[in-house]
Amino acid sequence: MARKSDGIESHEITNMEEGLAASIGPKENGNFDCCTSPAAVTITQKLIAEVIGTYFVIFAGCGSVAVNKIYGSVTFPGICVTWGLIVMVMIYSVGHISGAHFNPAVTISFAIFRRFPVRQVPLYIIAQLMGSILASGTLALVFDVTPESFFGTVPVGSNGQSLVLEIIISFLLMFVISGVSTDDRAVGDLGGIAVGMTILLNVFVAGPVSGASMNPARSVGPAIVKHQFGGLWVYIVGPIIGTIAGAFAYNLIRWTDKPLGELTKVGSFIKSSSKNNAS
Repeated sequence: MARKSDGIESHEITNMEEGLAASIGPKENGNFDCCTSPAAVTITQKLIAEVIGTYFVIFAGCGSVAVNKIYGSVTFPGICVTWGLIVMVMIYSVGHISGAHFNPAVTISFAIFRRFPVRQVPLYIIAQLMGSILASGTLALVFDVTPESFFGTVPVGSNGQSLVLEIIISFLLMFVISGVSTDDRAVGDLGGIAVGMTILLNVFVAGPVSGASMNPARSVGPAIVKHQFGGLWVYIVGPIIGTIAGAFAYNLIRWTDKPLGELTKVGSFIKSSSKNNAS
C-alpha cells in the first residue's frame, strides 16, 4: 500500500518521472557510478523491502492454508484472519520504505494513475514474484505438500465464476487502498488496518470459491514451485482488471474543484487528482 504522508517521497517521484533527479545524472568527470549513486541505493532498499514484505505475506498466508489442509488446526476463519493480519503488519513494517505494494496488480494500477514511477514497475514486479517464489519454496521444503494440500489458488467452480469474483474483490481492495493512501482527507495512520480488514473480508467471501487471491504474485509463486498451473490466468487477469477499475472509480469520486466538462477530457481526472494530492 503506497503511503501519502511522505511529501518528500512524492516530490522524489515527481523528479524521477520528469528526469530531474540530480543523483541519477552523470558525474562531473563523465563517469556514471550506478552502484553507489543515491538513487540506486534508494531503489535497492525499496526492492529489498518488497521482497521481504511479499515473502512474509505469502509465507504466513499460504502457510496457514497449508497447515490447515495438512493438520486441520487453523480453520477457515483462522486463514482469513492470518491473511488480514500479515498484510497489516507488513504495511506498518515497510510501508514507509517501499510503499508496501506486495502485489503486481497494485503496482501497475498506481503507475497507470501516476501515483508511482512507471520505470520502477518491472523492478517491483520482479521483487514481488521473487518474494512469493522464495516463500512458496520455503513452505514446500518445510511441509509435505501433496496435490490435495496445495496452498496456491485453483478455481473450485468454473474459471468464469472465479474470474468475476477476483475482479470484484480486487476492485474493493484497490478502492480502499486508493482512499486511505492517496487522499489527504483520509486518516493515513489507519491505512494498514483498513487494507488488512478488507483482505480479511474478501477472503471470507471469495476464499471458498476462488481462493481470494487479489494478487498475481500470491498465485504465481505457489504455481511455479509446485507446478500446478490450472486456471492460473484467472489470478493474473482478474486482479489486474479489478485493481485498475477500483483505482479508476476512486479517482472519479475524488474531490475536485474542476467542472464536469474538464473532468471528462482524456486523462484530466488523473492530472487533477495528482495535483490535489500534492497540494
